[in-house]
Formats: sequence, C-alpha cells, structure tokens
Amino acid sequence: MSNQLALIKKDTVDVVAAKVKEFQEKNELHFPANYSPENAMKSAWLLLQTIKDRNGKPALEVCTKDSVANSLLDMVVQGLNPAKKQGYFIVYGNSLVFQRSYFGTMAVTKRVAKAKSIDAAVIYEGDDVDYEMVNGRITNLTHKQKFGNINKDKVIGAYATIVMDDGSVYHELMTIDEIRKAWSKAQFWAKGQAVEKDGSTHDEFKGEMAKKTVINRACKKFMNSSDDSSLVMQHVNRADEAAEEAELEEEIRSNANGEVIDIEFEERPNQQELLDDRELEKEPVSAGGPDW
Repeated sequence: MSNQLALIKKDTVDVVAAKVKEFQEKNELHFPANYSPENAMKSAWLLLQTIKDRNGKPALEVCTKDSVANSLLDMVVQGLNPAKKQGYFIVYGNSLVFQRSYFGTMAVTKRVAKAKSIDAAVIYEGDDVDYEMVNGRITNLTHKQKFGNINKDKVIGAYATIVMDDGSVYHELMTIDEIRKAWSKAQFWAKGQAVEKDGSTHDEFKGEMAKKTVINRACKKFMNSSDDSSLVMQHVNRADEAAEEAELEEEIRSNANGEVIDIEFEERPNQQELLDDRELEKEPVSAGGPDW
C-alpha cells in the first residue's frame, strides 16, 4: 500500500506542486504572506489518506487521479488549508471534490475583495434594529441588544458586516424565514419541513448557524462581483460548479425511482457551510478530469 500511495502522490501532489510553481513563475498567482502552499499540501495529503467514501473505501483508491489533482489544485490556488477548517474533500462516486467551508469563503473574500474584516450578529425578539436604505443598500445600521433577549428559540434574523480596506461598509441582512429557506436546500432538511428538528445542530446552535448562512451570502456577493478572469476566481468558480453539479446529480439519482423533483436554481447554498464542520459522506456520480 505504501508503494501505491507513493505513486498516487507522485501523480497528484507532485504534479500540482509543479503546476503551482509554474503559476508563480508566470506571476499569475500570489499567495498571502501567511500562506504556505507546501504546508497546505502536506496537510491535505495526510487528510486524504483518512477520507473514505460512504462504502468505507479509501478515497485515494476509488477516486481518479485527475479528480484528486484537480481538488488539490483548487484548494491551493484559493489559498486554503483543510487543517484550518477552510475546506473539505468529499467523495462523489469516483471523483474527489474540494469544497470550501464558510471559514474558507471568508478567507477567499478577504483575499479577492480586499475585505478587512467580516463579522456577523444574531437578532433576537426584543432587539432594537434600525437602518437606512440608500440606493438599495443598507446603511447606518444600528443594533441595540439586551443580554436577556438572547434565546435560541427567539432568533428573528441575522446580519453580516464586511468592512473594506478603504473603510466602506457592507451589510447583508436576512430574516429567520430567509435563513430557513437557505437551510431547506440542504439534504439534512426533510421535504415539507418548516423549522429545525429538535436536537439538531441547527436547533441547538441556531444563532451560530444563522451567522454562518448570512456571512456566506454576503461573501458570495463580493466574490461574484470580482474579476472572473483572475486565476483565483477561475478556481473558485470551478470548485463551486463541480460541487453543485455533483450535488444536483446526487439529488437526481436519489429521486430516479421516485416522484418528479422540482429543482430550484434560485440560490443553492454551500451545504458544507450550513453544517457544523462535520465530515460528510455522500456518493453521487460525478464526472471528473483535469482541464489544466
């Protein structure tokens, strides 16, 4: 097995390392000062040796080398490290996909959109929230909260605040109904379910899950408005598209012998960012292959 791992590493990790070096030599890729692609690759390789598909088979045995290399390249170009909970490697059939966590989404937003800080807060019943709308954007947001208002069963909304390097501020505000609508797109949410299941992660830690969701939406808007021609954004978009395509194929596959499904393309939130940093074991069919 050690010889087999060495061969896989040569065909994936070493190939990706060479490709990253090529990007750097061409000045197409610049990493943050605190990011080491070598350390990230080492962390990823150690992690990959522990990941299994839903049948208990090692990911490095069932996944194609091309998909492993692509997932590693997507991770490194985005400047992310799985050791920092910034992303996950997920097995879809015989394909491996790297999917950002909400920590990773914040890191990429700070990098590509020059965001200085990203924060979020929960709004509870009894809180005093005021703001103005100027040209369709929330401005002058104020939030007064009493300690006694904090109660997971009285969450009515949440907002994210992104402060840019130039001092400008962006607010994203969501009601609890909008947040639940986002959660309902994930697989853990049963059909016809209206609220969180008692004892579930989204029930016990409703406030934290709400903050993750609103931060994710705010960051996605900034990333979507960034220059798509940049190498980083190309891999951001490719990783997102690969994950969404695999999730959609899984949904179609799981419903192939059941009733017709109504697929909404309005807003499909990143499922990993809606979960409590737990490893997922999903196995849809997904087409892989390098395009670099």
